[in-house]
Amino acid sequence: MDSYSDISDRSPEEFGIETIDFKVSSSVNLSVQQKLLVGCVLDLFKGKPTLKKLKLWDDNATFNDPLTMAKGRKQYQAQWYGLKAAFSEIEQLEATVLSSTNPIDLYVKTRYKVKGIGIEKIISSNVRIFTDPSEKFITGVDDLWDSGIPNGAIAKVGLFQVLNPLFWLYSMGEVGFWMFSLIWWTRPWEIFRNLNSIVVPIFVSIPKSNESEETEKKK
Repeated sequence: MDSYSDISDRSPEEFGIETIDFKVSSSVNLSVQQKLLVGCVLDLFKGKPTLKKLKLWDDNATFNDPLTMAKGRKQYQAQWYGLKAAFSEIEQLEATVLSSTNPIDLYVKTRYKVKGIGIEKIISSNVRIFTDPSEKFITGVDDLWDSGIPNGAIAKVGLFQVLNPLFWLYSMGEVGFWMFSLIWWTRPWEIFRNLNSIVVPIFVSIPKSNESEETEKKK
């Protein structure tokens, strides 16, 4: 990972961050660096990952949601690029910063459309962004769907989940939901989440460099 000693002086444009205008609760004051990190995470949730943006993540950072426990650059990069690969449409309907502590708390509401299937689902999440003490890098992101267990026909998933029979079992209406609830945070489900973080990097292609990524975008 590139190290930036003067990263606090850098602008969103230098990292290709597009989300610079988002709601902040009236009682919250974000530093310039916190705004940069929040914009980075919101871009990723929109399905717009780039290697340049992910330079704001620590090499050993984590990403956790109900279906995965990703640790380290290889695993969390695959999750973000997998999100882009799995959905034909991702629309961020709302994003509000609720606190500027560590972790930074956000409320995020997003519409997803599964690629090749066309099923749509709106997911509300409480997102926590953990940073290093200097607020230069993201050390972790926790994505809590609907403040807990996700419900409905389709939950936000990565590429591996779309191909996984357990995901479709969960997606079969209320029966699937209650079965999912029974195993929530049990040892078998923890094993599945660990497996997901290992398998996704096998299926998801990550650009080799910033240059190759930019070239691919221009095609």
